[in-house]
Amino acid sequence: MTLLLQTLIFGVLTGGVYALMASGFTLIFGVMRVINLSHGALLILAAYLTWWVWDRTAIDPLLLGTGVSVVMYGVGWLLYKTVIARVQRIDPELTLVASFAFAIAAAGVIALVAGTEARAATPSYFNTSFHVGELVVPRAQLYACVGALAILGGLYALLHGTALGRGIRACATSRTGAELVGIDVERSMSQMFAIGCATTGFGGAALAVLYQFVPDSHYVWIGRILCVVVLGGLGSFAGAALGAAVLGIGEAMTAAYWDSRWITAVPYMLIIVILILRPQGILGARLRAGSGAP
Repeated sequence: MTLLLQTLIFGVLTGGVYALMASGFTLIFGVMRVINLSHGALLILAAYLTWWVWDRTAIDPLLLGTGVSVVMYGVGWLLYKTVIARVQRIDPELTLVASFAFAIAAAGVIALVAGTEARAATPSYFNTSFHVGELVVPRAQLYACVGALAILGGLYALLHGTALGRGIRACATSRTGAELVGIDVERSMSQMFAIGCATTGFGGAALAVLYQFVPDSHYVWIGRILCVVVLGGLGSFAGAALGAAVLGIGEAMTAAYWDSRWITAVPYMLIIVILILRPQGILGARLRAGSGAP
């Protein structure tokens, strides 16, 4: 029983971080119907920015995630204005290809600038834990999960409690209807895309603390993100959180009861299973029945 509880703790903590990493991806798809394959590369870029500043200043990398989020907001806004918006006007289906091309180009530039050596940001508490009886709660995973959940709560409040959020949700329901009531759809789209990319700031900081990474790691992370959103249901904000928990627990169970070498295969195995049993995802039916807004 202790092993099971310990495994569930690891899985839930990891799932909280995964939920934040996938939230921006599912937000962009829910509003724009754009599958942003550059999301993994943006996570790696944020991880490298976090590592670079931490290596030179020794500031807590998770605290740096807040500042990196601001940088990633700007990166997302520029990516939308220079690539996504222009490609959408030509052919919306080409945005998938354009975002993937950006991911490959970004990985190449990162490799040229930072090299291909594996990196990680390890704060002083990295190898310390809280103990609750026989259970161990790693501080790094706990702090990363708490920070991720706090940002997810702020994102939810933004979408449901501000004029900008209501405008974004209106655009998700009907762009034509949003225009008729005076909403600047283009501004809402650019802001929404930038906000979705900003979530990679803290997500990348958490990645830098919890995992080693190289420029090509974006392939692994876009796989995990796709697993989360496919499990939960494309475009469903709540589904992303649920899918992240399932993936995190699935990986922890695999490491504890089978073989840790199979962890990287877990996302793809889950994708195959969910596509066979419930192609729309766990909460996909709810998304289709509603407005489509996150």
